[in-house]
Amino acid sequence: MRRLAVLAAFAAAGCSTAVAGQPVPAAGGDEDDDRVLAYFAALNDAGEEGPGSQSDFLRRTQHPDFTDRFCDLDDLVLRMVPVESTLRPDPEWKPEKSAKAPRGEVYVVAVTVTIRRDSTTLGEQIGSQRVVLLDGEAYGFSPCPAE
Repeated sequence: MRRLAVLAAFAAAGCSTAVAGQPVPAAGGDEDDDRVLAYFAALNDAGEEGPGSQSDFLRRTQHPDFTDRFCDLDDLVLRMVPVESTLRPDPEWKPEKSAKAPRGEVYVVAVTVTIRRDSTTLGEQIGSQRVVLLDGEAYGFSPCPAE
């Protein structure tokens, strides 16, 4: 409680400090951000068409280095809403149980995931998703519900 009071006092006092230097744009910039966000829009659009359409989308956009790790969601549909302000490069990331990083530029973003079967919501959670930009295309990694 004391910490909140101190933070509130600093905010009310308008305390600020100038930091020397120049802002550095994120790797890839707005164009890469747009591609990553477009991936989620397309994922959600496919989900609106049903589980078969979304499964096809996930299969087509599975990163080419990891096609052997595709998971079929059966009759489940996912809706992933990314939090744009959390989108950032993640060049050191490797998929679980992988000795190598995927080719391309890896980005991570926080997402709210809603899991549905037919019109019933089965669950909702917040997590991180990776999207890789490779040769101008956005690729993901199909989620595996049992894992």
